[in-house]
Amino acid sequence: MFEGFELHRVDAGEVTIRARIGGDGPPLLLLHGNPQTHMMWHKIAPALAEHFTIVAADLRGYGESSKPPSAHGHESYSKRMMARDQMAVMRHFGFTRFALVGHDRGGRCGYRMALDHPECVERLAVLDILPTYEHYRRTDMGFAMGYWHWFFLAQPHPLPEKLIGGDPESFFKRSWPGGGALPAFLAAEAVEDYWRAFSNPATVHAICEDYRAGATCDYRNDEADFGKRTIACPLLVLWGSTGVVGRLYDPLEVWRGWADDLCGEAIEAGHFLAEERPKETLDALLRFLLP
Repeated sequence: MFEGFELHRVDAGEVTIRARIGGDGPPLLLLHGNPQTHMMWHKIAPALAEHFTIVAADLRGYGESSKPPSAHGHESYSKRMMARDQMAVMRHFGFTRFALVGHDRGGRCGYRMALDHPECVERLAVLDILPTYEHYRRTDMGFAMGYWHWFFLAQPHPLPEKLIGGDPESFFKRSWPGGGALPAFLAAEAVEDYWRAFSNPATVHAICEDYRAGATCDYRNDEADFGKRTIACPLLVLWGSTGVVGRLYDPLEVWRGWADDLCGEAIEAGHFLAEERPKETLDALLRFLLP
């Protein structure tokens, strides 16, 4: 996996971020979701590297990146802080302006970066998300049941950490379709990387802090921006037609409140687009990213 890419540990200030870099061309940052690591991009990163210099990184708290202590108000796991980490990673490699593709939590980091630092993000693609504020303010039974983990992981410490710690492997498997055997589209080497991180209690705590931040400071930051500022760069929205986002929402209608230059489409998949439907996801990204 990631043949020809170099593995780095990047000092981003208060955290160290694990990242891989490879390819040639304009810079493109790839950010993963939960409970994954940057390894989720292994099926499409080599093809993207034919056109771009790819940086695929672990978010703080995930994979082999640092897991800083919790802070008052959960700010240390806010998407604002995660965005600052990743900007430092890109500066380390010599890039101050770049395109960004983010799946799940990585997409939330991406749109926060685009709002806070429009000078840095040239193009943004988000995979299978709505803005955090939109999910919470539109919550109904369908969302609460489909995204139950948002409400569980955001409970005060140490409740979710203790419950997950009783059987972490079982909770880890619930992340995948069916909640049992791993689906065939997931590569064993990638899953080993996800599990190696998740089996560390510090990662579980960091993930909980990520979701606590989502329900508190991330929500407030989105609320403060809603109707006042929008994403300045071109935005691509991709979603899985059979996932929760595709079933419950019209994603483009929701995102129109956040971006003026907007396009998007459904991929015939569930939540894990880049692993379940890599060709379709790659094709959609290249149509958007290439001039």
